[in-house]
Parts: sequence; C-alpha cells; structure tokens
Amino acid sequence: MSTTTIIVIAVIVVIALTLLFLVRGRKQRVTFSDTPPLTPKAAPKPVEAAPPAPAAAPDEGHGIGTESEDVVDQSVGIQSHPKPEPIKGPGDKLTQLKGLGPKAASILNDLGVTRFEQIASWNEADVAAIDAQMGAFKGRIGRDRWVDQAKLLAKGDTAAFEAEFGALGG
Repeated sequence: MSTTTIIVIAVIVVIALTLLFLVRGRKQRVTFSDTPPLTPKAAPKPVEAAPPAPAAAPDEGHGIGTESEDVVDQSVGIQSHPKPEPIKGPGDKLTQLKGLGPKAASILNDLGVTRFEQIASWNEADVAAIDAQMGAFKGRIGRDRWVDQAKLLAKGDTAAFEAEFGALGG
C-alpha cells in the first residue's frame, strides 16, 4: 500500500467517526428561555389578601423634580425669593440681543421674561434656572453673554453695545 492510500483511508475513518459521534452522540437537548424549569406539581398555596396600599407619603427630597424648593424658607416660614411683579407696558425686542432669535425669545416670553432689565438683573442662580428651561437653546445665555448685552441695552447705551458686540440687530 502506498502512503496516499493510507492517508485517504485515515481521512475516511475520521469522517466516519465524526458522523457517528454526531448521530449517536448525547441526546440531551439544552434550550435557553426565560421560563422557569418544570417542577413537579405541588399543592397550590392559599392566596393571602394583599395588604392595603400605604397612603402616598411625601417625597421629602427623594423624588427630586425639575423645580427645587428652598428648605430654609419652609422651615422659617418666609419667602426669600419673591416673584417680581410683572412689568407693565410692552416688552423690549429681545431679539436685539446677539444669539437670541425668535424661538429663544418666545421661550423667554413664555417664562415671563420680556424686558432687558429682567435679563440684566439675573445672577448665576437665575441664569442656571432659566438655562435649564431653554430646551435646545441651553447654554446660550452664558455663551452669547445675554446678561452683559442686556445690561448695556437696559441702560440705553447702544454705543457701548455696538462697540463690544457689533451692530445692534433685531
């Protein structure tokens, strides 16, 4: 016998053993599912009445919402952040501020901001509170320096505004 005949026979034997193993191999089947495995049936457990649902307890800081409350004000019983009275008369044209277009002006109007004086009086906390409500325009207040621009326009100093921010738009 030649070596090629021996190699061919060895390959045929290996293939035959592989097929035999696959056909006559283990019969255990494994499947993956989300259902629990079958267990012998046991006597059904008696159904207990569900305890009554507890009354809704106040969140007290655990369900942090979009608006924050001043805890000190509540405990002392004062209002340290009074809401400003609405300014009478027509509002300013807020779109004169650089980086503040009609959609952002509409959002500010919905929040009650209609005048340059209001924007000029914002501190960092006010900017953060308003910025959180600006949606797609979040970050524009600081990036485009709306407070600085509004301070100049509230004073009526258009020359200083144009020197620092360019020609008055809107």
